[in-house]
Amino acid sequence: MSTKGDQILDRTLSKVGGKGLFVKELEVAMAEGRADLAVHSLKDVPMELPEGFALAAVLEREDPRDAFVSNDYASLDELPAGAVVGTSSLRRQSLIAARYPHLVIKPLRGNLDTRLGKLDRGDYAAIILAAAGLKRLGLPERIRALLDPAASLPAAGQGAMAIEIPERKAVGGIDLMALLAPLNHEATAQAVMAERKVSKVFGGSCQVPLAAYATVEDGQMHLRAMVATPDGVRMASAEVRGAAAEPEALGEQVAALLRAQDAVDILASCLSEAAQSEADARSATLAGGPSGA
Repeated sequence: MSTKGDQILDRTLSKVGGKGLFVKELEVAMAEGRADLAVHSLKDVPMELPEGFALAAVLEREDPRDAFVSNDYASLDELPAGAVVGTSSLRRQSLIAARYPHLVIKPLRGNLDTRLGKLDRGDYAAIILAAAGLKRLGLPERIRALLDPAASLPAAGQGAMAIEIPERKAVGGIDLMALLAPLNHEATAQAVMAERKVSKVFGGSCQVPLAAYATVEDGQMHLRAMVATPDGVRMASAEVRGAAAEPEALGEQVAALLRAQDAVDILASCLSEAAQSEADARSATLAGGPSGA
């Protein structure tokens, strides 16, 4: 199915309904019986599922890192002043702006082929994409460099895929939840649960630059998170370690540390700026009509 999130390419996700655009129509298809389950990129799945739906499994995570893609440069460090970098993510925008204020960051929408086409056409000196998408679609050779999570902390759920089903759904007498259970990767599920808890606490959406990334090893979790303004000027970051079996508790701990660094005020300023930008765009359209906008 092609959703509105795939079709609306001339505006950023934050201005057309957020990442839920990729999910809602698939949920409608399940509710109407046109689909029995849906496979999502987990970072597109809202923190609160609609009543009557559940995540049956979280698959083992692909590479969660951001990828630097360019035809002319090997890394962000090589880009000259004024070089244009494309990204669809406010999170990536804020992290790049904080470290490379001399670069120009512009929105980048479309499916993977469309984004790569814009790069190849010369619209951008470089673009930042999820490494997982490039690898899953057989394009790892387009990756010039992988960004270290310490410098470009991934989004909650990045690189993970999830299977959503209608609750209590049975197909041909088979319990879907039980059928799909073997596909659930416990360490990945624990990690993304902690990440999504942080995002949920702060109302994570496309309108706020928020990152949360957890790793699990030998039953222990390392969770890092950050919130920032889109220009990267204000930023709060925190990390905790603890038992992987208590992912939501660790998410709450990181959220508390971020609150202590004025994270709520940082995010409030982001939402205020986003609302003002949307209002300005509407005013320009009303004043000049579509051509004037």
